[in-house]
Amino acid sequence: MSTVFKKPSQAQLDSFKNRDVLSAADLTKEDLEIIMNTAGYYEQQLAENKIIKDMEGKVMASLFYEPSTRTRLSFETAMLRLGGSVITVAESATNQTSSTAKGETIHDGICVIDGYADVIVIRNPVTGTAQVAANAAEHPVINAGDGAGQHPTQALLDIYTIIKEKGKVEGLKVALVGDLKYGRTVHSLVEFLAIYGCEMILASPDELKMPEDIVKSLKDRGLKVTETNNLKDAVVDADVLYVTRVQRERFPSLEDYEKVKDLFIVDEDLISGAKDGMIILHPLPRVNEITVGVDKHPGALYFKQAHNGLYVRMALLALTTGSVR
Repeated sequence: MSTVFKKPSQAQLDSFKNRDVLSAADLTKEDLEIIMNTAGYYEQQLAENKIIKDMEGKVMASLFYEPSTRTRLSFETAMLRLGGSVITVAESATNQTSSTAKGETIHDGICVIDGYADVIVIRNPVTGTAQVAANAAEHPVINAGDGAGQHPTQALLDIYTIIKEKGKVEGLKVALVGDLKYGRTVHSLVEFLAIYGCEMILASPDELKMPEDIVKSLKDRGLKVTETNNLKDAVVDADVLYVTRVQRERFPSLEDYEKVKDLFIVDEDLISGAKDGMIILHPLPRVNEITVGVDKHPGALYFKQAHNGLYVRMALLALTTGSVR
């Protein structure tokens, strides 16, 4: 790693013990620095092929009530890399095998699972479910995505990737493009970009604009925020291009989705006009919003970005359980 991360002090580590991670808005700049440095510490440990036992004897409950590949597997891998164990519920609303199929509430299910695990990671298609889980649990709860609400751990690995590649976040111009209405990753990411004082360009079809309350909150904090429905305008001066897919599963009808799904496509011609050093991020999965030809661009980092999720989630699991050694 070109960026140097320093293991946090014991006092900083202790400040995270038993905390929930539910929303980007709950985290301060110091919190971000602690998480980034802890992630960097664990990445270096793995790079040196060290066997890590920080969470030996501890159990993570992995509760995914909505489809997931990267988030679920990276959390489970993170726990295993830390020396811990995993218990899992992985089911969709239409394919239920746990007691939710019998009508058990999330609250009651968490009350039970809380007795089995030292930390709970939950994803659910209903906004606000992570908070319900945190209210029910005595152990830390980490939000792995709740509907169109928040996805703080994705935003944290986005920030980690930017720091690794650009050396800093402060002063950067970040263009967020695509589905900004339903995209929970960008709802979390803009909170962190605000902390670092970034200029933001919000580019989307009119039907998929960032919610007004979020835009107002950013502007009220004195941040420079530009909204546009022109993708080329967004790309030309950006240091970071953050692309999101149009999320079919969030739309009220397939017809509404079909109207907008192909409006914003990032291709080789588009990025040929970008400034030198621009990096391209995407929370994945990719559908058609970035063409495969863009993968050859030196700034196309979305697969490396996904790999960075392992280190950030190791940090979160160890920090919230007070396990960093």
